[in-house]
Amino acid sequence: MATLVCFHAHPDDEAIATGGLMLRASRAGHRVVLVCATRGEVGEPQEGVLADGEPLAERRVVELAEACELLGAEPPRFLGYEDSGMMGEPTNDNPDCFWQADFDEAVNRMATILREVDADVVTIYDDNGGYGHPDHIQVHRVGLAAANAVGIEHVYEATINRTRAIEQMQQAIDSGAIPEEEARDFEDDPDFGMEEKDLSFLLDVSDLAAEKKAAIAIHRSQVAPESFFLAMPDEAFAQFFGIESFALPGVRNTGGPRQVATLPGLEI
Repeated sequence: MATLVCFHAHPDDEAIATGGLMLRASRAGHRVVLVCATRGEVGEPQEGVLADGEPLAERRVVELAEACELLGAEPPRFLGYEDSGMMGEPTNDNPDCFWQADFDEAVNRMATILREVDADVVTIYDDNGGYGHPDHIQVHRVGLAAANAVGIEHVYEATINRTRAIEQMQQAIDSGAIPEEEARDFEDDPDFGMEEKDLSFLLDVSDLAAEKKAAIAIHRSQVAPESFFLAMPDEAFAQFFGIESFALPGVRNTGGPRQVATLPGLEI
C-alpha cells in the first residue's frame, strides 16, 4: 500500500479539492496524510458559530480533524504558518504568514514531513493556486520543491476544470437547479482553474459525493447551510463536485485529460 500526502492551504480546502481522492485511497487501504500550511486564521466565520472569545483558528483545527476522520485521513499536520488572506490584502504583509515565509525553510519543513511519512504520492495545487490565492500559490511552489527534494515520482496538481465548471453552471441554471442570481460567474474570472485541454486526469468520485458534501459541511465556521456548496440539491452537487481534476506539474496542452478511477501510484 502507498502513502498519499495531500498538501493544502487552509482547513476546508481538503474536502473541496481532494475529498473524494482521500476517501477512495483510504478505503483502498492506502495511508492518507493531510498537511495544512495554515490554520485559516483570517477566514470569515459564520455568524453565531464561534463561542465568545473563541479564536477562529482553534475552531478550524477542530473542524479539520473531524473532516480528516470522515475522509479516512490521519489527524492533520500543520506547516506552522499563518493565513495570508486574499491576494492584495494587508494580511499578505504579515511576517508570519505563508506568503512571506522563507522559501527554503518552508520547503525543508514540508520535505521533513514527506520523509517522516515515507510519501509515495503528493497532491499540491496548480501554479496559480486554483484561483490566485497567495497561500495556494505557495502550496504549489513549496510542495513541488519539497517533493522534488525528496525524490517523489508521483506529484499531482489539484485544480478546477474551468471548461467543465462553466458548462455545468449554465446547465444548472437552465435546469433550475441553481437560481441564476445565486450562480457564480466563472467565465469572467481568468484566475479560476485550468482549461480542460491542460488537465491530465479526471478522477470520478461521484459515488462518494454524499461523503464529500458531509466533509465540507463539517467546516461550519466557513460554510453555511445556505452556501453554494451545501444549498444545491445532492444530484447537482454530485455533478459539480463528483469529478476531481488534476494536472501534472509543467505539463499543459495535453489534448484532454484521461478519465481514471484512481491516480497512478495509488493502485486499487
